[in-house]
Amino acid sequence: MVKTALPSKSRIEVGLVCDAGTSNTGIYGLTDLFQYAGETAAKHQTSGENSLLRITRWLLDDRSGAIECIYDTHPGTPHAPSFLVLPGNTRAPFEAEKDSLLSPWLRLRHADGVVLAAVCGGVFLLAKTGLLSGRQATTHWALAENFAARFPEVLMESAHMVIDYGDVVTAGGALAWADLGLRLVERFLGLTVMLETARYMVIDPPGREQRFYSDFEPRLKHGDPAILKAQSWLATVREQPVSVVQIAERAGLEPRTFLRRFVKATGMKPSEYQQILRITRAREMLEFSRTSVEQIASTIGYTDVGGFRRIFRKVVGLTPSDYRRRFCRLTAPRAA
Repeated sequence: MVKTALPSKSRIEVGLVCDAGTSNTGIYGLTDLFQYAGETAAKHQTSGENSLLRITRWLLDDRSGAIECIYDTHPGTPHAPSFLVLPGNTRAPFEAEKDSLLSPWLRLRHADGVVLAAVCGGVFLLAKTGLLSGRQATTHWALAENFAARFPEVLMESAHMVIDYGDVVTAGGALAWADLGLRLVERFLGLTVMLETARYMVIDPPGREQRFYSDFEPRLKHGDPAILKAQSWLATVREQPVSVVQIAERAGLEPRTFLRRFVKATGMKPSEYQQILRITRAREMLEFSRTSVEQIASTIGYTDVGGFRRIFRKVVGLTPSDYRRRFCRLTAPRAA
């Protein structure tokens, strides 16, 4: 393979910020990814460096409140992180709010020009700094509703795997550390190094979206028994379109009252809710059967297969055929 010469770069420090709830997978996975990227970049240089990245880990000690460097690939020189990353965190989404030195420390680093990034549950810690207010952010799709309730000032967009504002970057999914890591590598070491790192680690370059993987989890704890009754009925007739009048009758409400209460309880219109139920059924059929796309469209009530393909892609982010290739649970038939 012919290597492209990269411009000379000084060593860049990337810090991983940890606390008692930080995921080991994220810590060690990002350490390895950045180590590979730094070594790959160094091979393109003539400076003699073995790595162009300095990787540090910073730990918040809950007892003393101090934030100290506990790991350093190149110790002995003053620290000057260009990027600080909060890996996935198993406690942050569920523990009660508490005062911590972590938030003001992160805000000070950000004010000094340091890029802040967070993955999955770590996005909750980043949101506590206030730096995500008024911006879009992503986290694990299963944590999105919890996040939105705790941080209503942040625009939650959990369909995305990575949202990059330049100075703050968020990533969803427990293993989205790989997507985030590659996005940062491309920024500070270039496209060539990012692609070589992805190939070496046998992972897809950035471009995935969380909606490829997320399940539909309807709101059921809204406290409106009439709407819950309608939701239960819709789940049994999800393969056929029904009118607002029919659903309202099942709920025992006037159509106008039903529509207002349904939107308030579920966060979407009945037509949108039905559409997602039907697309969820289509996903199941694509994963567990070899039924043709045309038959699937007809089964769930779409007379126009082209329209079904467009709606499927709009909701899921992939065409039905691409979704089947990626997620079908059936093994391919053996060739004769």
